[in-house]
Amino acid sequence: MPSVTPRYILPFALLLAFLALHSVWPLPPSIDYPARDVVVGGVLLFYSWPVIQWRPRAALASLGIGALVFAIWIGPDLLFPHYRQHWLFQNPVTGVSRSIPDSALHNRWLLFFRVVRAVVVVPIAEELFWRAWLMRWLISPDFESIPLGTYAAGAFWIVALLFASEHGPFWDVGLAAGIIYNWWMIRTKSLADCILAHAVTNGLLCAWVIATQSWQYWL
Repeated sequence: MPSVTPRYILPFALLLAFLALHSVWPLPPSIDYPARDVVVGGVLLFYSWPVIQWRPRAALASLGIGALVFAIWIGPDLLFPHYRQHWLFQNPVTGVSRSIPDSALHNRWLLFFRVVRAVVVVPIAEELFWRAWLMRWLISPDFESIPLGTYAAGAFWIVALLFASEHGPFWDVGLAAGIIYNWWMIRTKSLADCILAHAVTNGLLCAWVIATQSWQYWL
């Protein structure tokens, strides 16, 4: 029987591949943005679909969790001006805050694709990888034998730290988000609830970015 592992990993791996490609061969946003949505979204829809849960067990609470993470994400910058400019966040290891290209800032179609990626594609791909696969695989390579939401301290903190590192100069709030999403997976035992919470966070952040033109949040 073929392994189901690639169904969990491939969408996230493709997101990383697009980032790596962009660093060495930047495509114009008019090609890059739709391509990411179509390729990764297509893999989720036609390949990873069988392992995705779509019915949350605690939808209202998941909406609240997503809003909480959003508040944590923007809170430090609102409370402490120039907070993000500290060397702990802007350095050669974590990287520096950069916005999306100027050519995309005022193009409605490109903003649409950027929002779709943040609200739909990324939450599903990342929750499949981080909390549905890696949290269980770190407990046992036979991860399918481990129920969703099984707690093991090592797996919990490794995933939270790696999730933080993925967010570069926003590693601090990324760590908080990783801890909360991990805890929510343990509490609900539900991939769908984690996807919903993550999507709410990203959706609120997109609305905030566009409304306030805080483009630095879009790495």
